Amino acid sequence: MTVAVVTGASRGIGKRVSIDLAERGYDVVCTARSSADSPGKLPGTIDETASMVSDKGVRSMAVALDVRDAEAVQALADRVFAEWGRCDLVVNNAAVAPPGLSLQEPLKRWTLAVDVNINGPFYFMHAFAPRMNGGRVVNISSGASGFPEFGRASYTVTKRALEAMTECHAWELRGKTAVNCIQLELSVWTEGYTATLGEGNYEGFEDPVIMSDAVLWLADQPVDYTGHVLTIAKMREMGVVRPETKVGQA
Repeated sequence: MTVAVVTGASRGIGKRVSIDLAERGYDVVCTARSSADSPGKLPGTIDETASMVSDKGVRSMAVALDVRDAEAVQALADRVFAEWGRCDLVVNNAAVAPPGLSLQEPLKRWTLAVDVNINGPFYFMHAFAPRMNGGRVVNISSGASGFPEFGRASYTVTKRALEAMTECHAWELRGKTAVNCIQLELSVWTEGYTATLGEGNYEGFEDPVIMSDAVLWLADQPVDYTGHVLTIAKMREMGVVRPETKVGQA
């Protein structure tokens, strides 16, 4: 039995990764803010994802929480270890990208990005990693981490910080838990794109299954494979992510 925890699992990359982990035999804890009892503005809930996980013949756990709530994250870790006895993989996928120029926007938008994109992954690593005993943490970054012209400074800054945090925690946890990061540098379709941009032409977008390839490969590596920040292009060169895969072609 292997256990994975995926944040931002109600839709998009987190949903697809959760389902593909279940296909591989993982029991999956699906967590996000959007639940059946408290749905978000965008389509998808953790309950829907958890149901699709269960359909693969494994256990699922749907837990609604805000990654900014350190106490809720700690309570989730305590529950997972108490009920399932272990955690082998944490995928820190939840993120926000507040629009607008940071110096012209309200301070709360900057704080939101810092709390979700940096503090959230830290809370999960702090609560889970010390007890994972040879487990894996995979953080999800973005090509925007090296692209200031993206125009969303809070996103660029926090994703670059997440990459640095990956390297720091890989050193802290060396020999115990592997910590790696995927820097997603291309456009992957999610429900959020359709909800905000409409039913447009997403021909240039790839299917989120490519992120499952990357996560599953990192989960399979030895514990001393740690501290890496890898782009999808690099992982394709390594032969571990499938070739370009358009939306719906997986």
